[in-house]
Amino acid sequence: MSAALQTATPNSFIDPIAADMGEVNTVIRRQLYSEVPLVNQVSEYIISAGGKRIRPVLVLLIANAYAYKGTAHHSLAAVIEFIHTATLLHDDVVDESSLRRGKETANALFGNAASVLVGDFLYSRAFQMMVTVGNARVMQIVADATNVIAEGEVLQLLNMHNPDVNEEDYLRVIRSKTAKLFEAAAQLGALISGADEAGIEAAGEYGRSLGTAFQLIDDVLDYSGNAAEIGKNVGDDLREGKPTLPLIYLMENGSPEQRELVRSCIENGDEQHFDQILAAITSSGALDYTRREAQKAAQRAANAVQSLPDSKYKNSLLELSTFAVDRNH
Repeated sequence: MSAALQTATPNSFIDPIAADMGEVNTVIRRQLYSEVPLVNQVSEYIISAGGKRIRPVLVLLIANAYAYKGTAHHSLAAVIEFIHTATLLHDDVVDESSLRRGKETANALFGNAASVLVGDFLYSRAFQMMVTVGNARVMQIVADATNVIAEGEVLQLLNMHNPDVNEEDYLRVIRSKTAKLFEAAAQLGALISGADEAGIEAAGEYGRSLGTAFQLIDDVLDYSGNAAEIGKNVGDDLREGKPTLPLIYLMENGSPEQRELVRSCIENGDEQHFDQILAAITSSGALDYTRREAQKAAQRAANAVQSLPDSKYKNSLLELSTFAVDRNH
């Protein structure tokens, strides 16, 4: 039987772990410190920019759902957040992005070199912290995840300005680039709590499916959101020549004229025709299709944690799967 997706109010899923999140923030602040002032400056700017912190939330919710009583989940949640932040720093340089979370990107403010090098600092600090946990399986999960993420970044680079990318190709990028860190975060929460292999795999499926849902809704919002709410420039994907799922659907289901327009825009990173592309995407049902695929992924996530004991943490996991597809930012 499918698990019911639960209604989520904004950030209500964080309430049961509010104290844990406070501890994670303390760890983040402490571990960000460097004797190099520019490292402190860039790191502080990025972390203070906010964000939903969904990945560390996964570590905490899964660990608490398994009644974990230690403190390693705080360090591992911070590790996951550092790795995520490092990927954002590098992403924004590669994509030449100027806006993230409603603020100037670090590369726009401090330059590409500083962003890349501070990203490297965050990666290496994450691995220093991970070693202190003293669990080889933890290190394996995180090391494997960072390697897969790097592969996903390269795959996405190869797909840029390529109008022949199909849905399967694109979902492979999502699984590698985005969903893998969600998966690792959830697995870490189960692992340090002493869950068996089936529990660790179920947690991984939850994270993987949740990450997929989040990315697909991001794809929708890039064509239907507004910059003030989503915290980045609407149409960035088109400008960067990224063939995301709405464009792929339009390429496969649109009229010959629409397909030719999409092909040209992807090949040239042409945002001048954004209004035409948006009209075609909307009328073709591409956004509805992408949202339905996100809802399927969210339902897989909910199903994956159905066997957990009933608790406020399990409820939060179910609420989070709803939030993934109902959000507007």
